Amino acid sequence: MPNRLATATSPYLLQHAGNPVDWWPWCAEAFDEARARDVPVLISIGYAACHWCHVMAHESFENETIASLINELVVPIKVDREERPDIDAVYLDATRLMSGQGGWPMTVFATAEGQPFSCGTYLAPQVLSRLLVAVGDAWRYQRQAVVEQGGILVDALARVSPGRWARRGGGAGWRERAEPGGAAGPGTGLGPDERAMGTGVLEAAAASLDVDYDERYGGFGSAPKFPPHLSLLFLLRHHQRTDDARALEIADQTCAAMAQGGMYDLLGGGFARYSVDRHWSVPHFEKMLYDNALLLRVYTALARLTGDRLAARVAGETAGFLTTTLLTAEGGFASALDADTDGEEGMTYVWTPAELCDVLGEDDGAWAAGLLGVTATGTFERGTSVLRLQREPEDLRRYARVRAALLASRQGRAQPARDDKVVAAWNGLTVTALVEYAMTTAAVSPDRTGGTDGTMTTAARAGALAVEAGELLARLHLVDGRLRRVSLGGVIGAPVGVLDDYGAVAEAFCALHQYTGEGRWLRLAGELLDVGLARFADGDGGFFDTADDAERLVARPADPTDNPTPSGTSAMAAALLAHAALSGRSSYREAAERALSTIAPLAERHGRFTGHACAVGEALLSGPVAVAVASPDGYDDPLVDTAWRHLPPGGVVVAGKPEAPGVPLLSGRPLRDGLAVAYPCQGLTCVAPVTTPAELERVLEAAGGRRR
Repeated sequence: MPNRLATATSPYLLQHAGNPVDWWPWCAEAFDEARARDVPVLISIGYAACHWCHVMAHESFENETIASLINELVVPIKVDREERPDIDAVYLDATRLMSGQGGWPMTVFATAEGQPFSCGTYLAPQVLSRLLVAVGDAWRYQRQAVVEQGGILVDALARVSPGRWARRGGGAGWRERAEPGGAAGPGTGLGPDERAMGTGVLEAAAASLDVDYDERYGGFGSAPKFPPHLSLLFLLRHHQRTDDARALEIADQTCAAMAQGGMYDLLGGGFARYSVDRHWSVPHFEKMLYDNALLLRVYTALARLTGDRLAARVAGETAGFLTTTLLTAEGGFASALDADTDGEEGMTYVWTPAELCDVLGEDDGAWAAGLLGVTATGTFERGTSVLRLQREPEDLRRYARVRAALLASRQGRAQPARDDKVVAAWNGLTVTALVEYAMTTAAVSPDRTGGTDGTMTTAARAGALAVEAGELLARLHLVDGRLRRVSLGGVIGAPVGVLDDYGAVAEAFCALHQYTGEGRWLRLAGELLDVGLARFADGDGGFFDTADDAERLVARPADPTDNPTPSGTSAMAAALLAHAALSGRSSYREAAERALSTIAPLAERHGRFTGHACAVGEALLSGPVAVAVASPDGYDDPLVDTAWRHLPPGGVVVAGKPEAPGVPLLSGRPLRDGLAVAYPCQGLTCVAPVTTPAELERVLEAAGGRRR
């Protein structure tokens, strides 16, 4: 009999709808039930593509004996961390405080007031059974001690949560070491070195990444290795602004190592979540939307800066993966592909030499085995191997034929499940990445198909689907002027948007304003930013991750660090800065500078955890540059192509007819003798307009643009 999760809009919760555990979704009624029964709550947090979440579900939550114990002793609550990142953040902090580590599945016992008193991650069934009995006994016979433990943990959360250090005065807050003078807005007379996120901070952040760099295999640190997309985006922008050769070397070598390793799907495109080893050989096979969106930005930028063919190919294949495999019927992008297929991790993706020969024949099979690292003993499990590009193929036609044949064969295998949930923030990241790819790769207008036969090029398709996803976000996820975080199958979910939703979607709308030349996207972005500033600001330049009118948890999360995705603060800063460049609103630029100033002391020491903030800082120091192309042909003008290909870090471009409605950058920018004119500005200073691509290229390179 289905439990209370049967009507959820979260695929993760729906996976548990048939469990014998009497699950509740996170709601006030669940906590009321715990009070009425006088029992604690069990808060189980995970996500649909999580391998160990599936393991624990199968071992424990599908077990009738354990389920009976859970139902008797606690009120069980299931939480999708991707749907409710605010709940996840609070209890992840608690788990780390109590156990020294955190992850998913997360298993938290708490009072009916939500105060955690016992926290862990994956628990084997026998361990969970013993813990349930122990918690039940402690609740009955040592209630006061349990409640006191919860209170102590909640107090500790307020003291040590990174985003709250400087706000509440607990401990040696990193904000106390901010550079004198705070953030500098326009007209303050402060130079770049005197701003909180100044040249000195960004140089120190780049140096900290160099210290952590793995010279042998690329990336940072040791196993497991996650794709450091945000740090790489920062390093590429840092190189572009400063000509720092080391920054480019680190980014280039890491991108090559990831693309040639097992973490990258050589057949279908797209990157897996992380590598379990130092040398990128064996992945954890789940594929996340946000990773692939952010890596698309990185490989697009690398290809633009260097002309690297591998980077260009990977960018195109990643864009193709996003716009095919993860595209939903409603026009959004699905959250993830599962790590498991029929309960077995990686089964869809791995090969043996015999399987290659069965598909390709003996000659091509042997050639492919040598090229793709498929060995007789295997590099993964049960004698199978993960495909890894051992060298660049000499015969590209043969390689293309082999890849196509293997992909067609693989599509006949059982496939991993897809989490069709549309997350606002992650779709915002994807829209921005697809627009950048479309414009820098092909510089086509939104209504061009690109192909001579009427078919769309990958770039044109990327741009068109970015617009479609933006329409979905504007139509479905914006409810009464506020964002909702998730939808499924065209049905909007109840969870309200958090800060990174507002920042990422606002930046995406700014990107769509540039891509389409339509004023409504800039207006919508501004409305989201206004909500962010009014509802999430902390009064000290930074932001909380939840709105001031959101559900009150035992702590209000405010994490300034960039991890797998940009922090809410850095996402807001990026969107504020982009909008300011497009609209001229100095208050947005000042808000972006203040937000970055709260992160700068952390960035100076820990570049790996502030990559996106540092990338936004590079855009700030570069201007950012804004190019308005007044043209009778709109985007079908070589000046537009030149602008996108040579933009300095974080620059913006719009094109259209003079005085186009809702496009501030085209206001007062006339044609010259009926011909197109480019109007470049850097920050608050504009230079003379130019009429040829060569002139515009020289202006942009002088401002810190593309160097080859």
